[in-house]
Amino acid sequence: MTEEAKKERIAKVIARAGICSRREAERLIAEGKVSLNGKVLDTPAVTVGPKDKVSVNGKPLPQAEETKLYLFHKPSGCLTTNKDPQGRRTIFDNFPKDLPRVMTVGRLDYNTEGLLLLTNDGELARHLESPQTGWLRKYRVRAYGRVDEARLKSLKDGLTVSGIEYGPIEASLESVKGSNSWLSIGIREGKNREVRKIMEALGLEVNRLIRVSYGPFELGNLPRSAIKQIPDSALKSSIKSFFK
Repeated sequence: MTEEAKKERIAKVIARAGICSRREAERLIAEGKVSLNGKVLDTPAVTVGPKDKVSVNGKPLPQAEETKLYLFHKPSGCLTTNKDPQGRRTIFDNFPKDLPRVMTVGRLDYNTEGLLLLTNDGELARHLESPQTGWLRKYRVRAYGRVDEARLKSLKDGLTVSGIEYGPIEASLESVKGSNSWLSIGIREGKNREVRKIMEALGLEVNRLIRVSYGPFELGNLPRSAIKQIPDSALKSSIKSFFK
């Protein structure tokens, strides 16, 4: 492969190094925080090769590590962010100190619990977050109120709530206990607070929301606040489109 063929867009290289996502890398470039071979960049429309020297915030870009993916059982009552200005607990407070630098694949709300994927590769995070990947994200929902199966089945055609269109939704009633209903919900888009807004449209008030799977990856019996790395072979076989 020629030197020119090895070149990639600089934002992609920064993301691969685990610094941030590609979009965030483009923002850093726009803010003048990225330099290439000693020159500050003002545009992300630049390609770099193995011999180029890239710096972010004055620090040399670390050598890209082998892509890793982790399963994390997020507990309720913490934010999916690195730091909160209000001093609230974040998921990073739960991570072991020897965990490499990671970023999240999407987010879970403060009071949502369950499976959250973590990776050291910004490009992989972007790939898995994209609706084009088409992965089903499954949730168990406990909600106050009642809903019939016919109404749930109609969600397969999608739903519009407050002008926002949601794609096909897989929904079924698991059980009814007292005033609460337990439901199984599957979505593929992951829009902001999507499951909660869908439940509200059905006249249900969510009081517990657990993500149990994301594509081929399942929460299973992973203890709360625990982290487990996906073996390299399983990772590559599960995301062939990314590693091809």
